[in-house]
Amino acid sequence: YEQFMEDSKTKRAADAKLIATKEGARAGLEEELQRDRAEAKDVTKQSMEKAETIRDLHLECDWLMSNYESRKTARAGEVESLKKAKAVLSGADYALLQTSHVARRRLRGVRA
Repeated sequence: YEQFMEDSKTKRAADAKLIATKEGARAGLEEELQRDRAEAKDVTKQSMEKAETIRDLHLECDWLMSNYESRKTARAGEVESLKKAKAVLSGADYALLQTSHVARRRLRGVRA
């Protein structure tokens, strides 16, 4: 009986030590799990922000592509207007310049 009690005491001490070791390991793993979850949350947030940025850039690019021709035409008109303004400021006279067929007919006295 005494031997059995001594063995049980030794086993309980070993089990208590094993439980303490396993609880320490569990606490460490739970801490690591929380850290990994927080990191995953941060990575997900960053990923969503990047996806939103890409979506915004895609929309902006689509708008630029769809309006390219109209913007190009408008820009060409502005450049031409600036060239004419520069020429006028340099002394060119556009007062007698005929720009349409209707204007030529009026000068001849023919009504359109």
